[in-house]
Amino acid sequence: MADPRASEALDAYAALLQACRIIQARVERFLLAAGLTPTQFAVMAALLRGGPLGQRELTRQVMTSAGNMTDLVDKLEARGLVRRARGERDRRAVQVALTQAGRDLISPLALQHAAEIAAAMTGLEPDELQRLDSLLRRLSAGAAEHG
Repeated sequence: MADPRASEALDAYAALLQACRIIQARVERFLLAAGLTPTQFAVMAALLRGGPLGQRELTRQVMTSAGNMTDLVDKLEARGLVRRARGERDRRAVQVALTQAGRDLISPLALQHAAEIAAAMTGLEPDELQRLDSLLRRLSAGAAEHG
């Protein structure tokens, strides 16, 4: 490859993808054992952190499409893990909240999720994790700015 910067970027990209795939596979195993997809987990974790949220806000936080979010909430609601409520002022607005069954499922899973990720990253020292976090935030900002 003629451009050394492009070659270095491709190498770093490949390493980043490989690390993400390995960590994601590790996390997905325990989520699937609990009967959740990673995206369903993300919806429930967002509700655990933020309390009831509008479906549009959930879509933004989980970084999925509005159509996919509707399907996700439909499936979680059918399992009794979340409930929808229409806004009192604006009936078009839909609030989504965890049910007690949803809270009972997600609370321990959120702790296990964090532990799985921490275990997957034991190859890095705490200062290296902080540096990686900083670099990835800069990378995300730069990619968004130039995308």
